[in-house]
Amino acid sequence: MTAEKKLPLFDRIFKPEHIVLENGHSIDRPKSRMPLILLVLAIAIVISAKTTGFDFEILLRRANQLVVILGRIFRPNFSFFPKVISPLIGTIKMSIVGTVVGCVVSLPFAIFASSNINRNKPLLFVVRIIVSIVRSLPVVVYAYLFVFIFGMGTFAGSLAIGVFTFGIVTKMLYENIETIDMGPYEAMQSFGATTLQSFWAACVPQILPQYLDNCLYCFELNVRQSSILGYVGAGGLGILITERISLRAYEDAGMIFLTIFAVVWTIDLMNDFIRSKIK
Repeated sequence: MTAEKKLPLFDRIFKPEHIVLENGHSIDRPKSRMPLILLVLAIAIVISAKTTGFDFEILLRRANQLVVILGRIFRPNFSFFPKVISPLIGTIKMSIVGTVVGCVVSLPFAIFASSNINRNKPLLFVVRIIVSIVRSLPVVVYAYLFVFIFGMGTFAGSLAIGVFTFGIVTKMLYENIETIDMGPYEAMQSFGATTLQSFWAACVPQILPQYLDNCLYCFELNVRQSSILGYVGAGGLGILITERISLRAYEDAGMIFLTIFAVVWTIDLMNDFIRSKIK
């Protein structure tokens, strides 16, 4: 290779590198876009910090307080555990009920939202719009809405988790349905079977492992999320967390966090075991 032509700094960074070969031919080697990406990212961070009032100076100045609070949280008060049991049970109940309801309701909606099963374009569009709208709101918003309608308690939390689970599982399930082998389904329909009979016999065996995996994933996710729903009055551990932090009882809060970690970790191990059996 021969020497390349000198270019201005901007051109050397962002324009393709022009290389002349020994045989007289030339090629353009594309430049990396990483400098431009880093520049755009830096500008976005600065603008976001200005807009939100984020102050790095305060963060550095108060970092010692963060260390103190975390130090107290990581020294959990084990004598507080008996008071955690009842709200913990409520949190798990909310997660179970909400997950079951959401997963059951999601199945028929996922069928109607699958383009390879539902050939009715207007109905397909309406169902997918409904699923998109449901998925657009976080579970805390649903909890706040249902607390306003039905009052404070775990019932509102269970409904919020059910709606949230419905949106997530329906989306993942209809995407799974659209990737299955349609040969058995079409063969059954050619023999006169109804859409429901064809789907149940030909499609359900193909999607069942993914469907159960999605349900287990949402249950694990819901246990985490239900622990904060008490912030809006939907019951569970969230109320207890809010109370202990407002009283600056960080050791008690540490016990709550440790309990949540242990429960989620146990559920994760159980889910891994069940997944290994259904795949």
